[in-house]
Amino acid sequence: MSIAFVREKEGGEAFEDLPDRPISPHTNFVTPEGLAQIEGEVARLQAEVGRLAPDDKAGQARLARDLRYWTARQGSAQLVERVEGETVHFGSTVTVLREDESRQTFHIVGEDEADPAKGSISYVAPLARAITGKSVGDVVEVNGQEVEVTEIR
Repeated sequence: MSIAFVREKEGGEAFEDLPDRPISPHTNFVTPEGLAQIEGEVARLQAEVGRLAPDDKAGQARLARDLRYWTARQGSAQLVERVEGETVHFGSTVTVLREDESRQTFHIVGEDEADPAKGSISYVAPLARAITGKSVGDVVEVNGQEVEVTEIR
């Protein structure tokens, strides 16, 4: 079998360090909940380090990579407390009306805590960028569709 089809180097150690997870070039704004999620992930990974078998090279490589990522995200996190105002901003919960008359409500959060399936989008998502700074009644175009801001909380 060709060496290309196995996970070990020829005559060498298997599963050396995995490549780092890419870190976004954007400022790492986080909500209080987002910061708690990051801190929880770092703590979970640190606890897992002690439970890993010494011969589990793949697990060690995965754990080291993930711990580097979450530690870096924790170190660069910039907490954004609740911001009040009449315009859309980081931390807002916004309802928009689309051209097809469908409504969508979402919370604008940091990149690591965004989960569109659960109603949160990253502040760098195209829709969030387009409506940031807008007020109720403002209409913007996103991906060729008009979207109207109908509620801001």
